[in-house]
Amino acid sequence: MTKKIILAAVLLIAALPVFAADDSNEVDPRVQIAMSNSDYMVTPGDIYVLTYAAGSSAMQYKTVVDTSYKIRVANLAVLDATGKSYISLKRQVEDLVAKNYPMSGVQFALATPAVFNVIVKGEVPQTVEQSVWALSRLSTVVEANMTAYSSIRDVVVTSANGTTKHYDLFLAKRDGDITQNPYLRPGDVITLRKFHKRVSIGGAVRRGGTYELLEGENLKDLIDTYADGFNETADKSKITISRVINGSDKSGSVLYLEDPVKIANFELNSFDTIFVDSLTSSKPVMYMEGAILKPNNNQDEEGAVKVEGTTRVAVQFEYDTNYIYFVKARSSWFGSAIADLQNAFIIRGEELIPFDISKALYDTNFTSDLIVQPDDILRVPMKQFFVSVAGSVATPGRYPYIPNKTYDYYVGLAGGFDKSMNSGKAVEIVDAEGNKLSKNSEITPETTITAETNSFLFYFNQYAPVITTILSIISTSLSIMAVTGIWSK
Repeated sequence: MTKKIILAAVLLIAALPVFAADDSNEVDPRVQIAMSNSDYMVTPGDIYVLTYAAGSSAMQYKTVVDTSYKIRVANLAVLDATGKSYISLKRQVEDLVAKNYPMSGVQFALATPAVFNVIVKGEVPQTVEQSVWALSRLSTVVEANMTAYSSIRDVVVTSANGTTKHYDLFLAKRDGDITQNPYLRPGDVITLRKFHKRVSIGGAVRRGGTYELLEGENLKDLIDTYADGFNETADKSKITISRVINGSDKSGSVLYLEDPVKIANFELNSFDTIFVDSLTSSKPVMYMEGAILKPNNNQDEEGAVKVEGTTRVAVQFEYDTNYIYFVKARSSWFGSAIADLQNAFIIRGEELIPFDISKALYDTNFTSDLIVQPDDILRVPMKQFFVSVAGSVATPGRYPYIPNKTYDYYVGLAGGFDKSMNSGKAVEIVDAEGNKLSKNSEITPETTITAETNSFLFYFNQYAPVITTILSIISTSLSIMAVTGIWSK
């Protein structure tokens, strides 16, 4: 008999529906989150469902929690859920039912989590009532309602019973101190205040950024605590402070701190920007210009991108660096097809020093005592290529080579075809290797374009005087012979 009762209870419980927020087939995801989170507190507006088997009958009760936090458990008891989590209430309810209905398969489940409003005021665009639920944290409503002057270091939360607490959301984010980012409760009033001091720091520190300082905190606190200290390349004797407002200094002034004692006690003003110089930025600088391949801004010196035309690049180097080592370390910079490496030279003041980069790169026997000096300019000339245009054009000659052009471009540079000598734009195109090219071919450096002389009028005009002279001589001879009677004889 007992086994039959147990089996009936199991079947009845299995047949009960799964509850969702809207009684549809889809379960509210908040239900799953709340039921798996031991921090979920019973909240006015929660809807719970109690199911169990009483004998052969399936019992089901839906309970809505009101502000009294009193929950009726069927006809068995009324429990006080004030300050209880869902897990602890579930255990208490199921234990109570099980004592009265042993082996009843009791279940007490959250069907719909409550939604409630909290007030957000103070340094906000406008005072608002924002809807949240019992697993919403303080940061969610603060971040959604901040102004440019809101503080996250002293957020005030006043609960429904009048208790006031202060929270520091910076500590919650930076250190993971969850106690500084509590869950919200019905009746909470959140008050945001204006920040006391906000500054920015960058350069050779571990955690650059913009930080809100508390009263009494200075430059040392900013560097050591907020920026997590200097990094390995920091030049601690070179700290620059750009000052915007307040103090005896004029707006927009720049302060330079080189004394560690001053750094330790230096008081900052709001909106100050601090920059810590790096030892690497103190390296000497020289310049390279001309037909070089400039590195990408987002790459180191090994990655290069082609730049058309001439350019100048500032390059840091170590003292006592030999020029051979210097160019070998940047060999990718000198891969341009138009770079005249053999005729490169160094400009040092008014002195010009020839330096054959091709030998430095490719001749293992090449040596040099040249040392890179600050403000040196290593100039790489560009090779100049030409295309020759000859024959029946207005101005035959050699013209600068331009990539991706066909023959008509260069004929145009030469003034175009001489129509009295050339008809039909007849040309012969021969590249530097002696290969004949078609009119549609791309012209390569040192190609020769010859406009052919093929006009009938040109040849006629050229030989017409000779023919006329010959005919005139013949005509004269015939006339003389006629007069003298040679023909009559």
